[in-house]
Amino acid sequence: TGAVTVLGWRKSQVQIYAWLEKPVAKIVTQNLSGTIVINVVKDNQGRRDVGNTNFTVYVPDASIVDIETIIGDLNVSDIKGNLVRAHIASEGDVRLTNIAAKNVSAKNITGDIFYDGLIQPKGKYRFISTRGNINVRIPFNSSFKLVATAPSTRKISLGYFRSQSINYLGDGRRVVGKIGNGEASLNVTNTFGSISFI
Repeated sequence: TGAVTVLGWRKSQVQIYAWLEKPVAKIVTQNLSGTIVINVVKDNQGRRDVGNTNFTVYVPDASIVDIETIIGDLNVSDIKGNLVRAHIASEGDVRLTNIAAKNVSAKNITGDIFYDGLIQPKGKYRFISTRGNINVRIPFNSSFKLVATAPSTRKISLGYFRSQSINYLGDGRRVVGKIGNGEASLNVTNTFGSISFI
């Protein structure tokens, strides 16, 4: 558990800072052929008394970022690599800002998801939450195929994109359509929360 913040920068190096709350977790950092792996769960297997482990990680802005935690917020900023994946197994907010990756996946159970970035041609973007709010802030000239589903609340606000070629299905539970040329795919699912495009 704990918050993870990943910040892209123009340096060709990685710096990792950890703030450990008592009882202090054991951390083992591995560099496997250019992939930095930190698995706090594995390193502390069998321990029940581990405090929050909070990370701030600086990476080259063209890096692939793949982070997952059980409980805690995930924040990723200024990344333009091929992939950004931020998954929370239980509770916490996901905040992705100034993202230019071609493939983006954000997922949590309880908490908000915020995406502020580009929609790249032929890119795949997927945002899934069970309970919280999902806000997607993208340029108005973005081009994508959309599937947005809010089965319990029917709270899907398309903003500017409402005037495009959009169909409402299942009494407003799902919105599908093509924005612009439909070059990318954008799937958003929120079971008990809202979906908003900004």
